[in-house]
Amino acid sequence: MHARVRPARTLAGVLLAAALALTGCSSGANDSGGSSDADDKAAGVSDGRGAQGAEAAGGGAATDRKTAPVPDTPYIIRTASLTVQVKEVPKALEQARTVAEAAGGYVGRESTSRDSEGRERTRLVLRVPAGSYDEVLADLQGAGRLLERSAQAEDVTEQVVDVESRIRTQRASVARIRELMDQATRLSDVVELEGELSTRQADLEALLARQASLKDRTSLATITLSLTETPVKRTAEDDDPGFGDAVSGGWDAFLTTLRWIALVLGAVLPFLAALALLALLWLRVVRPRLPRRSERPPAMTTLGPLPTARPVPGAQRQGDED
Repeated sequence: MHARVRPARTLAGVLLAAALALTGCSSGANDSGGSSDADDKAAGVSDGRGAQGAEAAGGGAATDRKTAPVPDTPYIIRTASLTVQVKEVPKALEQARTVAEAAGGYVGRESTSRDSEGRERTRLVLRVPAGSYDEVLADLQGAGRLLERSAQAEDVTEQVVDVESRIRTQRASVARIRELMDQATRLSDVVELEGELSTRQADLEALLARQASLKDRTSLATITLSLTETPVKRTAEDDDPGFGDAVSGGWDAFLTTLRWIALVLGAVLPFLAALALLALLWLRVVRPRLPRRSERPPAMTTLGPLPTARPVPGAQRQGDED
């Protein structure tokens, strides 16, 4: 009984793989690798030939990628970096934005800072269409004095073609797995096919993301612009001071003097307040409580105390009359 069932299952698997292989051949040369890959791996669930099918499918996919037609227009990633010295950074920044937007691009990133001397520095990343790359680059260079420039072009045509071929193959493979899932009758086959389908869909999404990245980098060029402010040089006439300069300088000196006086008073004021408080305590509290000094005794001699001087009556009367 078991001997009859096993050949029947093997024969059914072989017939199913052959039918799917014929279907894959009729779909075109580009999709043959992915179709045989999916079909052979799925047929391997029934007859154990998945490893050989996968190897054959890998060779077919590689052949498809090698024979894929090369596009007429190359895919090139263009990047450039500029450092320009300008008189007014805000004005040059606004001009750079206008140039990028007029060309159909946009400002991707922007940062502004100041150096130790107070000069403004701005760095921005512009994304512009590849067709307007040279024109925009020339306009940005003419905004001021060019200090540094670097440009790079990378040809990624082969990568684009390879990714497109892989996407076609992977889509065909996903479609074959879905067809096999519709035809599967055993639960173990359905479970294994679902796992294979999830893996292939994840690979397809990764390829699509890579394709989108390549498309964005080739269709839009990236220009990194650094703007630095130029110190304004004064002429000989500006160096000669005038009446207005004298008034302005005198006013600044006056304000500076007042400021320093206010600072000194603010620093000395607490000490003055403390001294005034101590003086008040001395006069009001401490001094009244101190003992008074006694009168000096009259001078003594060997004959006795010296007589005190008395005013002359006539002189006192004359003084009163006066």
